[in-house]
Amino acid sequence: MTTLTEGARRASSVRDGAVPTRVRRRPAAWWGLTPFALYVVLFLVVPCVLALGTGFVSSDGAPTLSGLAALGDPVVLRAFGSSALVSGVTAVVGALVGAVVCWGLTALRPDGVVRSLIDSAASVLAQFGGVMLAFAFTATIGIQGVVTQLLLTRVGVDIFAGGVWFYQVPGLLLPYAYFQVPLMVIVFMPAVTGLKPQWQEAVATLGGTARQHLLRIVVPVLAPAFVGSLLLLFANAFSSYATAAALISQGSQIVPLQIRAALVSETALGREGVAGVLALGMVVVMVVLMTLYSLLQRRTERWQR
Repeated sequence: MTTLTEGARRASSVRDGAVPTRVRRRPAAWWGLTPFALYVVLFLVVPCVLALGTGFVSSDGAPTLSGLAALGDPVVLRAFGSSALVSGVTAVVGALVGAVVCWGLTALRPDGVVRSLIDSAASVLAQFGGVMLAFAFTATIGIQGVVTQLLLTRVGVDIFAGGVWFYQVPGLLLPYAYFQVPLMVIVFMPAVTGLKPQWQEAVATLGGTARQHLLRIVVPVLAPAFVGSLLLLFANAFSSYATAAALISQGSQIVPLQIRAALVSETALGREGVAGVLALGMVVVMVVLMTLYSLLQRRTERWQR
């Protein structure tokens, strides 16, 4: 009798709009995110706000919008164009090669040695960048690099006959593609492994061919994940700085190097505001890319549930 009375009381409280006890206690679980939230605020939000704020403050500390005129400077526009070119080319190359690698990995046992080695290598190489990567490529295909000298002395091919392209924007393509491919393997592999074998069996049962399964099932299903991964690779290359800074010591041919020049240049003092405006331009690009990536990721998750 007591149990029935208690159950009736709970049902009545729900009808009257009262919140059950377990729902009232649920917000307490969010306290576990407090350390991470503090980390994000202190090391991401605050530095970002301070960096962007310098673009709207004059040298005497007064608010101003005059710094936005720097976005129309031909030099700045060329830097954004060069960054977009390098990011686009390396993203496409990394996405295509990485997708082929992911498709080939599906033929291996998920718990096999080869698959484990490739997964581990992709995780390591995707983070292998900066000065180490620049040094590795300089020692390999730089002016005095091992491969450069072997081609010149043994084959008679001078890869720098048309100019020293390695220390300019074209020289960024190979190092960037180097870490774009393993990154694509990491972000695209879950979508490939999410393909259900029942779909292929259903196509075969209905008399379909392997080509029809590929074009009508695999490609439409993987398209959002592929495009989303492509955008992620573009954003990764667009924001990369250390490798370019180590390779290109003269000039500011991409946006991150333009920001560096505005902050540390000895010939153009007082350009900290320009650095903030350039950072604002990069933030706008990144927000657009990440928004599109989030939308595509939601679409991908529909069939992975």
